[in-house]
Amino acid sequence: MAVPPSNAAWLALTTEEALEPALPICDPHHHLWGPRPGHLQPLYLIDEIVADAQSGHNVVSTVFIECGAMFKADGPEALRPVGEVEFVNGIAAMSASGEYGKTRVAAGIIGTANLLLGDAAGAVLDAEITAGGGRYRGIRLGGTWDASDEVPNHRTNPPRGMFLQSDFRAGFAHLGPRQLSFEAWCYHHQLSEVTDLARAFPNTTIILDHFGGPIGVGPYAGKADEVYAQWRTAISELATCPNVVAKLGGLNMEVNGFGWHEQARPPTSQELMEATRRYYEYTIEQFGVARCMFESNFPVDKVTCSYTVLWNSFKRLTAGYSAAEKAQLFHDTAARAYRLV
Repeated sequence: MAVPPSNAAWLALTTEEALEPALPICDPHHHLWGPRPGHLQPLYLIDEIVADAQSGHNVVSTVFIECGAMFKADGPEALRPVGEVEFVNGIAAMSASGEYGKTRVAAGIIGTANLLLGDAAGAVLDAEITAGGGRYRGIRLGGTWDASDEVPNHRTNPPRGMFLQSDFRAGFAHLGPRQLSFEAWCYHHQLSEVTDLARAFPNTTIILDHFGGPIGVGPYAGKADEVYAQWRTAISELATCPNVVAKLGGLNMEVNGFGWHEQARPPTSQELMEATRRYYEYTIEQFGVARCMFESNFPVDKVTCSYTVLWNSFKRLTAGYSAAEKAQLFHDTAARAYRLV
């Protein structure tokens, strides 16, 4: 039985039927974790992800993205993240049994490794490849950093300019030879660093998370147009790198500043789409549908809306798109990027 989020009663104030329920979806960005008391979603394991993924849309597969869950409690510190891959691979095996429905949860697994270890990161990657049982596809090492104390940095407390550092790049160099990808999670003012990284490693696939994190809180509050203008310039430059693929989603967190969670009721899919559409449309224009994929970022984005409403917003955005374009955005780009086919 799925454990509900703490805002379940509020989310229930806005309910919708799934639009285009037959359209195949690969959700390329969600998390899984054990008990996190006091968290919006205190538990997110197979029952919880299945309840969301099978709530109306045709989610055929998903990709797990690291979130610091189930690290080993002992052993060498560098190898402790291997525990997360082992944990998720177990859930993926449960899903692959078919006992939990049609959705293949965590068909691809993105773990984490401290690339700041330089060449020593290679051994961690090899251990995670083994632990992934054929599902391991790459890593994320969050780089979100801002000078303001009002903007949360990544839980790993990355140094400023991490993507540019020589020790980080020495570790990053071990991804390509292993056919592993890298998830770039940064803030909008750091996008130029991702561009520099992509150009330095043209044979390594980089997947940009959450549009590059446009900030809307702290010193950026009330400056949505200014932030968008800065983001737009940077994203167009990043799009010139053919090895970069963009995820479309993850704009519903508190840090993005839309403040939906402070409203009397959650947004409808139409309201959600209208408020954020300029980010989606410009990214698709710059990258093309073959390098763009919709993502849920669940359960983190559950602070704003339900899974059904979120994917409805994507479907409203693409109402005028061709069947081939929709296939790329909702399934094919993700399946190709994470080698699920």
